[in-house]
Amino acid sequence: MDYRVISADNHLMEPRDLFVDRLPRDFRARAPRVMRGADGGDGWSYDGSPPVRTFGLEAVAGQKEAGQAYKSEGLTWEQVLPGNYDGAAHLADMDRDGVDAVVLYGGPVAMSSWSLPDRDYGLAIMRTYNDWLIDDFCGVDRRRLIGLALLPVDDGMDATLAELKRGVAKGVRGFNLPGSPAKAYFDSYYDPLWAAASEAGTPVSFHRNHGGRPKGDMSGFRPDIPGVNVGGIVARFFTAIDPFTYMIFTGVFERFPDLRVVGAEVNCGWVPFWRENMDQNWEQQRHWARIPIDRAPSTFVGQNVFVTTLDDRFGFASIRRDPSLADAVMYSTDYPHSVTLWPHSDVLIKELTEGWDEDTRHQVLAGNAVSLYHLS
Repeated sequence: MDYRVISADNHLMEPRDLFVDRLPRDFRARAPRVMRGADGGDGWSYDGSPPVRTFGLEAVAGQKEAGQAYKSEGLTWEQVLPGNYDGAAHLADMDRDGVDAVVLYGGPVAMSSWSLPDRDYGLAIMRTYNDWLIDDFCGVDRRRLIGLALLPVDDGMDATLAELKRGVAKGVRGFNLPGSPAKAYFDSYYDPLWAAASEAGTPVSFHRNHGGRPKGDMSGFRPDIPGVNVGGIVARFFTAIDPFTYMIFTGVFERFPDLRVVGAEVNCGWVPFWRENMDQNWEQQRHWARIPIDRAPSTFVGQNVFVTTLDDRFGFASIRRDPSLADAVMYSTDYPHSVTLWPHSDVLIKELTEGWDEDTRHQVLAGNAVSLYHLS
């Protein structure tokens, strides 16, 4: 297939009856299900009570096109585009946007599986979601729908490797990790996972700091303070810096040179300064710090670590000035979230890539994703 435009960060929602119908029987009585909320919208309930939050910003694609303002909450199931949960409808929305393939990150219930207190229940939800994602949603067209199966990294390495092995056997091309794991990703605990992912040729990805068991400052999750919600959206564009930097400087990619890690929805305008800052500190401090890497940290960027970007105009202008930045960057639309570029990719791509050479343009729009997810 000739891939011209790939969105390396799309999202979906689980079908409303997925867990009621498919969870192992021991868990079906408390299966997550869609219920009506107090505000008149629908949302996910885990205990039969009205949902704490109803659908909104995570599923607003199509609202503007229908002449409606974005709603942070209060959408009913019928107001959500079928492309959120139906593979064929997702393909139709991709065609409308001129997108040839998409990489799909976890739905809201699936992502909650990382943090549910009952771990048997959480793992059952995760495995049910992974099976549906690969067999049903992506089964409509595996050349165009690239689903990232979730991995239970906080449930013991045996469970992590078992789910990776199961996913690889099902044809999974990449895996989704929590953005807030119990252990930092530079911890040697993950070495068996990095080895297995390297051997399988499957990149691993985290989406901002979403998913897992957050620790420390949670200011971005304080809905009681006006403005903190949008402040959190802005701050999360910089959440790849910590894990990427520590993984590079602690030698993760020296030990696992074939490991590929993607930070999704973080844009790329910060990458030139970050590369420069890493190299400067490596040169200044390596005489005493026993840094376990033998080459400049920036050389791992675009070889081992990658980012997805939206309409980051500063970042795209930076690529125009320094095409080497394109090695690490993949275009995305973030369908169907509130910042989505859908269905205006054709117009935005022309604006964002004006003055680029064709090789650089193809690399960002499709080439890097083709290589990472073995789509050729």
